[in-house]
Amino acid sequence: MPLNEEQVERYSRHIILGDVGVEGQEKILSGKVLIIGAGGLGAPVALYLAAAGVGTIGLVDGDTVDVSNLQRQVIHFTADVGRPKVVSAQEKITAINPDVKVVAYHTRVDASNIMGIIKDYDFIVDGTDNFAAKFLINDACVLGGKPFSHGGILRFDGQTLTHVPGQACYRCLFKAPPPTGVVPTCAQAGILGAVAGMLGTIQAAEVLRFLIGKGELLTNRILIFNALDMKFRQVAFRRDPHCAVCGDHPSITTLVDAAPAVCDLKSRGSH
Repeated sequence: MPLNEEQVERYSRHIILGDVGVEGQEKILSGKVLIIGAGGLGAPVALYLAAAGVGTIGLVDGDTVDVSNLQRQVIHFTADVGRPKVVSAQEKITAINPDVKVVAYHTRVDASNIMGIIKDYDFIVDGTDNFAAKFLINDACVLGGKPFSHGGILRFDGQTLTHVPGQACYRCLFKAPPPTGVVPTCAQAGILGAVAGMLGTIQAAEVLRFLIGKGELLTNRILIFNALDMKFRQVAFRRDPHCAVCGDHPSITTLVDAAPAVCDLKSRGSH
């Protein structure tokens, strides 16, 4: 469908970009993106993708808004405390851009449901806060042939990488979840609220660049930053032919739920 007058005005700052234009905006409008975790990372991702005009945004989170979330999960307001995060986030997305279709899944992803949830989407965003979910999302996306953006935050630090089929995955870099208790949780170690926004907007940019087919995605490299001294660095890595899920002879061919969440003692949904 060609852009109507209201859309041309709404997305005019995209359209005048040579690498986006009308064609790129139409690709964004036809895009279907799933965000797993409607918290610290999922909040800025959802807000920017909605504003950009992504046609369909799926939101997965089984948690409700807690007052401690408000320090960083900017899609939720004080009046939303106690409400399902996906409902709160859906309302804000619709308020920003009523043209966006929002599909809300008030549940947690697990081995039994994740393949059915991700199958209809073009790109998956990992905004979860625990290693079990991150490895599950990685494995499901590799097995399902879905590109995805990984994001992780703790204290003043953030990291992100992007996987597309045929390229290195999260397991190529991190073989397995760390033992429970080895890595401090978000609830134990804390998180600077703005760090979630910094990383979430990077993930949103990855999604948009994927949809328009421009630029160089964060594939085969991980972006790491520390907001305390504002230093960014990238570490290159390769697809591991011995990787358990994307290697030449994978040992992971079906999904299995891992240990319980380790990054947040109170909430298992999102940072």
